Amino acid sequence: MIRNIAMLALASASLSACATKGYVRNQVETGVAAERSAREAADTDINGKVTTLGTDLNAVKSEVATLQTDVAALRRDLTALRDEFGAKITAMENGMKFAFPVTFAFNDAAIRDEDRASLDRFAQIVGKHYSGTVVTVEGHADPAGSRSFNKTLSQKRAESVASYLSTAGLTGVELRPVGMGEDRQVVKGAERDEPGAQTNRRVVFIVESTANGRVISSIQP
Repeated sequence: MIRNIAMLALASASLSACATKGYVRNQVETGVAAERSAREAADTDINGKVTTLGTDLNAVKSEVATLQTDVAALRRDLTALRDEFGAKITAMENGMKFAFPVTFAFNDAAIRDEDRASLDRFAQIVGKHYSGTVVTVEGHADPAGSRSFNKTLSQKRAESVASYLSTAGLTGVELRPVGMGEDRQVVKGAERDEPGAQTNRRVVFIVESTANGRVISSIQP
């Protein structure tokens, strides 16, 4: 009897030990599986981020390439303006200044036939490269006559040129004609038919940056 009880106890202990080992093994296997699943999920997440980063990098490269192409085209166009039409182009803090040899007869605001080609080219370049900007058209006068008369005349010159640029197809910019009067003379005191007087009767263009960003400058020395 005692022997049977002892054998039953030993068998029970043995079964209990097996059950414990099985439980531990199951727990270990479950933990390993969970760790493997977590690691695979982490790898998938990393691979996804790497793929996204690669896509973003390719997009940036494409944008840089496009910008380089645009800047190269702008440089060619600005060089043509200087070489073909004698434009003086200056980079400013918030824009670009274009000074053409576009001048006017004494006491006149009409655009000369010989200046139409340069204005047509200017309209084309500004529309192509500076869409969304403000273009100030500054009209100027020589010092003959009263200051108020010259102010009015220079305003008419600015408005005449702004109107011509619009008819030449310049769109996508805000044209702002401003009469400067006789305040910014190229040749001080030159008026009427005196040497240098015609350079005082001119227009100057300021392509100004807007809230969207700065005007791209691409001027070679």
